[in-house]
Amino acid sequence: MTILAADLFNDIDESAPAQPWRDYVPGLTVALAATAAAAFLSDRYGAPLTLMALLIGLALNFLGSDKRLGPGLAYASRTLLRIGIVLVGVRVTLSQIAALGPVALIAIIVIVAATISVGVLVAKRNGLGAPFGVLAGGAVAICGASAALAFASLLGERRLGGAALTLTLVGISAASALAMVVYPILAHLAGLHDPQAGFMLGASIHDVAQALGAGYAFSAAAGQTATIVKLTRVALLAPALAVVAIFFPADADAGKRPPLLPWFVIGFFVMALVNSSGVISVAVAHGTEQLAAGCLACAVAATGIRSPMATLMSTGAKPLVVIGAASLAALLLSFVVAIELIR
Repeated sequence: MTILAADLFNDIDESAPAQPWRDYVPGLTVALAATAAAAFLSDRYGAPLTLMALLIGLALNFLGSDKRLGPGLAYASRTLLRIGIVLVGVRVTLSQIAALGPVALIAIIVIVAATISVGVLVAKRNGLGAPFGVLAGGAVAICGASAALAFASLLGERRLGGAALTLTLVGISAASALAMVVYPILAHLAGLHDPQAGFMLGASIHDVAQALGAGYAFSAAAGQTATIVKLTRVALLAPALAVVAIFFPADADAGKRPPLLPWFVIGFFVMALVNSSGVISVAVAHGTEQLAAGCLACAVAATGIRSPMATLMSTGAKPLVVIGAASLAALLLSFVVAIELIR
């Protein structure tokens, strides 16, 4: 087993010799222990698993300098991440997307594209670069932390820098938690009925759990609509990654030609298609979702441990400005569509 299999954009030195599996054990053990602690806190206090994993990872950041943990932490933050992204596809079925109707589906695609575009524009204006705009805008537009992890994996550490993903995860977690509380109140104040509120909440809130929680907090009918809309956004993750791969191709290196679509994007598509066929039972689907959540949480914990804290402390509020601008764009566009197009 070698971590080189996870290297999509030359983030790993291919000249380094393959390491025996024993070298991965210390780092993986720490990452798994952090994930278990995060799962306990999440179940005990009802906090988002991703947020708990990130906070525990950051608390263990002092371990990141231990070279013995390096291979295992890198494996968790890269390969387990991509396995989790593939398994996220089990949340999506084509019938759920078709149930929205063509008008709502087109509106969701436009909202996603516009939100990512706002992220890129604001990031460039603040000197953070287009890759960070794609990372932050894509996380807001599609499915929060899961999308952030996917885009970071695709863009590579050379484009983003070591602190970009951690900063985005912190900002997305905070913004999504705030949106879950505030957006349903806004929907009530605006007098939206159930389908309108469900669409607005499902199309604008960052993470899946928070979007569904806000929808069902409004009403059961709104929760059902929010679920379908949110899962449609999740389904757009793979097409969005494919488009980003075109605009941010891998560096051509000594005749090595990388595939247009990374393996985890193809895997996401395949998993969604298999789930749409109905051959996956409810129990298996639930277990797969739990496994996906565990892989992503482990990747987040490892990312927190490996994050360069000095860079995090010196970056300032600019990354949060990008996330805030993209979040505001998604909210306004979702509200306008809900008012004008949803009956």
